[in-house]
Amino acid sequence: MPEVAISIGGRTFEVACQEGEEHYLHAAAKMLDTEARVLGDQIGRVPEGRMLLMAGLMLADKTAAAEDKNREHEDKIAELLGQIEELKNRPAPEPQRIEVPVIPEPVADTLAELAARAESLADALEEKARPAKS
Repeated sequence: MPEVAISIGGRTFEVACQEGEEHYLHAAAKMLDTEARVLGDQIGRVPEGRMLLMAGLMLADKTAAAEDKNREHEDKIAELLGQIEELKNRPAPEPQRIEVPVIPEPVADTLAELAARAESLADALEEKARPAKS
């Protein structure tokens, strides 16, 4: 069982842990050290036992808040999954008939012919208007 040196609140401790768990121990010690340093900055020098107790309580408080938040998120996820399942099981909506106005082909041809005539008349008027300007 490996022995690991951790530093909490400026004090070093030797702690044993399971093989391969060193990384987790260092991460947990870092969290505890952060809380201990906050205490040290706010209160000053505190006896070791009291510092560890207060830092542990601060971490426990943060953990409880995170667990509450996690529970809220899990409840919301369960609710949303229920809604998704309900929507999946709902029958498909009836198809709606949508009518799109379509211009009949003979009308479109007539309109194209009228447009061509109008353009032709406009061209002829422009042609007649040019010599008058000169």
